[in-house]
Order: sequence, then C-alpha cells, then structure tokens
Amino acid sequence: MNKSKYLFYSVIFAVVLASGFVFGHFVFKNESGSQVNAEENSVNRERVLQNITDSRENAITRTVKDVSQAVVGISVTEVREYRDPFGDDPFFRQFFGDRSYKQEVQGLGSGFLISDDGYIITNDHVVGNATKVVVSMTNGDHLDAEIIGKDSYSDIAVLKINKSGLPYIKLGNSDDVMIGEWVVALGNPFGLFEVNQKPTVTVGVVSASGMKLNSGESRFYRNMIQTDAAINSGNSGGPLVNSIGEIIGMNTLIYTGNSMAGGNIGLGFAIPINKVKKIVDELKKNGKIERNYDIGLRLQTVDKNIAQYFKLNNVQGAIVVSVENGSAAGKEGIKAEDIILSVNGEKIGSDSDFWGIITDMNLGDKIKLKILRSGDEIEKEFELKVK
Repeated sequence: MNKSKYLFYSVIFAVVLASGFVFGHFVFKNESGSQVNAEENSVNRERVLQNITDSRENAITRTVKDVSQAVVGISVTEVREYRDPFGDDPFFRQFFGDRSYKQEVQGLGSGFLISDDGYIITNDHVVGNATKVVVSMTNGDHLDAEIIGKDSYSDIAVLKINKSGLPYIKLGNSDDVMIGEWVVALGNPFGLFEVNQKPTVTVGVVSASGMKLNSGESRFYRNMIQTDAAINSGNSGGPLVNSIGEIIGMNTLIYTGNSMAGGNIGLGFAIPINKVKKIVDELKKNGKIERNYDIGLRLQTVDKNIAQYFKLNNVQGAIVVSVENGSAAGKEGIKAEDIILSVNGEKIGSDSDFWGIITDMNLGDKIKLKILRSGDEIEKEFELKVK
C-alpha cells in the first residue's frame, strides 16, 4: 500500500472513532463527553421513540382512538316475498300454479352507540323490514338488537341492545359545521368489520353543507353534509365525526356518477346530526313519526311547459293540481293553479322540496306559503293537524 492510500484510510478510521462508532457499535456520550452506561442508553432510546410517537399523533388519530369503540357493524336478515307476475291471473295459475316465494336476504351496514345503555342509531334503509338484527361490537361480541323505531322519510332508525356501561359518541352541533374542516368517517364497508372487529377509518373534509338530494324512494334528504371522506357500500349508518370527536352527521349516501362498480368517487353525504337528534327523540318516545297531516294538496313541479303556459319568468315552484275539500289548505283558500314559491321563507324548486320541508315539521307547526296567483304574490298560512 502506498503512502497516499495509507494516509487516506488512517483519516477515515480516525473520523469513525471520533464519531463514537467502534467496530460497528454506536456509543452514546453525555454532555461532558464521557460514555453513557447501558441504563442511560435505554432511557435515551425510549425518549427518542416517544418523541417520534408524539410527532405522529394529531387531532385525527386522537379522534379515531376516542370514538372507534362506539362504532358497530350491523348484520340484517330480511325476508322478501317475490310475487309471481302471473299469480293473479287465473288462466296462468291453472297451468303453472302460484310461483310466488319467500327468500331470506342478508344485509350489512354500520351504526354507532349514543348512550351507555345500548341505544344505537343507523339508517332506515340498513334495517329495512328486518326479521333479525345482529350488532357486532369491537370487543368481538355479537348481540341481538331490538328495533325501537324507524322512519323511512328521514331514513333514520333506532336500535337497542341489552347491555350497559358501553362507550358512546358525543353528539355535536351540525349547525356549527365549517366548510373545509377535517372529518372522519367510520363504518363497516363491505363487511370488513366482521373480519377485523373494528371499524374502517377514512378521512376528508366537509365539502359542502345544506345539500338537497332526491332519492326517488319517498325519502327526503335535506341540508345534507357533503364530504370527500371515502364512503362505500356498508358505510351507511356510520358516524361522520369532526376533529374533536363529536358526531356531526350520519353517513347515508354516495354519488357514483357513471361508475359501474358503484364505488366512492369523493361525493358522500351525511344526514346532519341535529336532524337525527330530533327524529331519534321521537322514535324513542313513540316508535314512529306521525305524519298523517291534513294538508289536502296535490302538487306538480313547475317545468318549462307550465312556466310558458302561465307566462312565468322563472321555471321554479310547485303548482297546485288539486285541493281536497275540507282540508287545511282548502279552508285557507288555496286553489288549483296556485304556484307555491316558498314555504316558511325557503324557496321551492319542485314538489319534492315542498314535501321535504313538510316531513321535517311537527304537528301544530305553522306553514306559511308564498303563492303566485294570476300574476300576484299572496301569502297563506295554516297549521299542521292530523286528518
């Protein structure tokens, strides 16, 4: 070895020694420069690991830790009857008989505990016409649940399991939601809760609020919270919580666009928790929501043809097709061809908007209508009463 190479390797070896490495072993030194003993070495290592852990923790991870145990998976058994399309025809029945049959159908969804004595909230479309509902807990328990009440119009259902001392999620205030704030969606997509005994977590932001959607199934979704947190099949009924662990909505719908798989594309919707609270209180008390209102109106959405016929400036509102004699609307003097522009100050774009507002109201509430009649705007008011 020539002198230049010898000098080079000598310098490298000296640098390694000065850095505290001896033959591949790292040696900790204290502030005075003396070698640290094994016990101090262990303490330093734990401190470094704790610093790393602390840096990874944030509002989202703390929220997930706080609320996860209150999220449940829901398994539903429903008996559906499939009728023979020719079953009512005596001619076909004499040859083929009655080919109607019943079949058990399994369904999956999510839910969350709202009290330590076992009350659970989920979607009505998760429960359906269930003959049996089983709730899966994060501790591995599978418990039969009783359906306390459900409401198809608002798509909300209340279940009860016979157990106490349970973790539950704190109900927040959905009127206080901020666009762009972090949110966490938890639930049972594709039945994964059954496999892992814990909810799947997705994170996003509040994309919009006050969204109106029409499912076309006699369900009215008003003032919905939109989020880009991934929501998939099986997430229905699960909680949408803010970054301080308060539930602000119940995950209910996704918009899939032209996706053949029906998966998430960043458009999920949750029922605001303030509406859920109101419905849940009534369901716990009466088991149903009384909506047998004496309104007496039959409506149709104003389209381009109707707008042109009545020489309207805007294509919006709901036109009165007929009024039932003796009904609240009839007594108030509402007539056919009246065009309802707003209800209690909220603009009406379609007949669904009208009925959506009505289904959120209670018996005894006042309905204030702004109506367009023969080019003039007039106001009418009546009270919601039982037929």
